[in-house]
Amino acid sequence: MRGRTAPVEGFEAVNVSDRKNGSTLKESFTVTRMTVRVPDVRGFQRTYEAAVPKVPNERVSALLEEGAPWSEMVELVDASAPHGFLIYEAHDVHPLMQAAGDDADCLFYLMGNHTMAERMFRHDPRTMLYAPLRTVIFEDSTGAAWFSVDQPSTHFASLGISEVKEVGIELDRKLAALLQALDLEVPEPLLES
Repeated sequence: MRGRTAPVEGFEAVNVSDRKNGSTLKESFTVTRMTVRVPDVRGFQRTYEAAVPKVPNERVSALLEEGAPWSEMVELVDASAPHGFLIYEAHDVHPLMQAAGDDADCLFYLMGNHTMAERMFRHDPRTMLYAPLRTVIFEDSTGAAWFSVDQPSTHFASLGISEVKEVGIELDRKLAALLQALDLEVPEPLLES
């Protein structure tokens, strides 16, 4: 793999190209899931979507079609993502699940930053298993509303590549800043990054 360097301490680096034909690779790791209370599902949806805008697909496509230098993509994302993140997908799960008799309100998102993802992808394409990040705004059985996301660094460190882990830590910090901007409690694991 291009640009691969020293493994992250505590994780065994695996070069998947060394596998024999027909073999499989099994790896286990721990992920930290963080869930914080929000005022209500639909009100927080509006707040969240204002802080994390949709990816400007038309402008991204235009840069790709023009063959613009990557630096222009970085500038576009920096200008479009006030808190470092963009929404790549958004789905209102409620109508579909309600059809089956489930009443909990729920929305899920793919939130990320493709210029940061590229900084990991160059070391290992498996980073795309975790980029963009999955987030959920949901209602529990008591009617309380929550925002849930996995700590980015716990996913990316599992690949055992120090440069990927560093970007994961950077994503932790951006996530902490986003939660602060949304007036939410910042979970302790993000404060430790």
